[in-house]
Amino acid sequence: MSRILAGIITAGGDAPGMNATIRCCVRSMLANDGKVIGIKRGYKGLLEKDFEHLTSRSVGGIINLGGTILKTARCEEIMTNEGIELAAKNLNEIQLDYLITIGGEGTFRGAKEISKKSGIPVIGIPASIDNDIEGTEETIGFDTAVNTALEAIDKIRDTAISLERLFVVEVMGRGSGFIAVTVGFAAGAEFILIPERAFDLNDLAKEYNKMKAMGKSSTIIVIAEGATNGYLLAEELKNSIDAEVRFSSIGYIQRGGSPTVRSRVLATLFGSKAVESLLIGKKDIMIGINDGNVCIRPLTGNKRTLSEKDIAMLTIAKNLAI
Repeated sequence: MSRILAGIITAGGDAPGMNATIRCCVRSMLANDGKVIGIKRGYKGLLEKDFEHLTSRSVGGIINLGGTILKTARCEEIMTNEGIELAAKNLNEIQLDYLITIGGEGTFRGAKEISKKSGIPVIGIPASIDNDIEGTEETIGFDTAVNTALEAIDKIRDTAISLERLFVVEVMGRGSGFIAVTVGFAAGAEFILIPERAFDLNDLAKEYNKMKAMGKSSTIIVIAEGATNGYLLAEELKNSIDAEVRFSSIGYIQRGGSPTVRSRVLATLFGSKAVESLLIGKKDIMIGINDGNVCIRPLTGNKRTLSEKDIAMLTIAKNLAI
């Protein structure tokens, strides 16, 4: 039997733990007499044939690093028929046996189309700070992102208490509220605003005034960036309530930094399961974790919606904000 040649690509937004995933996949393949080609700069690098043979030494000393040593890039061309055809052609030219894709649901959708055109089976490993990929309860990088955001909000809370202010704190999440729900819950935020649930400014102002009448002197509103414009919300609140209102966006620091223990462990378990699945011939699947067990699921490329557990956290947070 010939040695299996697998390609590894990180595409879309970076997430802490991607490097730990690459490390695990490469060394697991080499331990099973396989070969690995790294595809650099995401799908853009695939279209431009930016390839690199990876060795055990190529992935040394990277488990603790944020970002991705393979780099990543947004690639509009991969959403076109011409882009898919060129990607398939380039992969077939190097006679790839498998493609391991590390990224979010957009990365998975592109991989599915490339697989159809090229005939090369794909295994997806979910890595996204947004935690919104169907088929897994958690994605690589999510835990690091929420811990980064939590550290920032805890510090903002100190100022809010000291100066008796209301802070609108914007976290990432254009299409989903997973980060906002989790970090808002952990930070004891008085309000958590997410794209999945509409809110009324007048109702928010009434709730704030009720809390203030009960003696609350500082308030944190955690808002996902997709819920509304956080800065404009803060400006509107200045005209609706009697409080000093400030806006703070945590921004891209949520995407970087050294991955937490949880993100590293998840990355390594997912990478190991991906190679294990590849070696026994599994095709067009993704790796996930459900009920604490690492498992395989169909590769759909769909977004995950808030679960009953997430909704329950919102309810608990509201009850505690008195």
